[in-house]
Amino acid sequence: MSKKGSREERELVNMLWEADCAAMRAPASGGATKNPLPDVIAGNGNIYLAIEVKSTSQERIYIDSGKIDALLEFSSKFGAQPYVGAKFKREKWRFISINHLYKTKKENYRLDKELAFKKGIELDELIGRSKQIKFNSNK
Repeated sequence: MSKKGSREERELVNMLWEADCAAMRAPASGGATKNPLPDVIAGNGNIYLAIEVKSTSQERIYIDSGKIDALLEFSSKFGAQPYVGAKFKREKWRFISINHLYKTKKENYRLDKELAFKKGIELDELIGRSKQIKFNSNK
């Protein structure tokens, strides 16, 4: 795991604690174990989350299908909601449901910044503190 990725994971864990959720980094994520583990696990008694954390200074993020498969497997067994937590440089965190990710020709996943801000949600909505109202501009 790169230092940048670890830093983003720690930032997210701290944000979740400040939002009254118990949260931790899964120390064995990133291939150190055969078990499917997300980067961050969090919950507040009402909601349980498994989050694959990605950060970039680019306009898109690519995610290996094995990471998403592991996230989905863990979430199913644990009873957590799976999300990709995306941190684009100089932007707020966005949390994206797996079904909003674009599947590439090589069966991996891609998340564009525009899609993250169109379909993704902010932390308060993720943990159930608020609900964002999104207007459909395609009418």
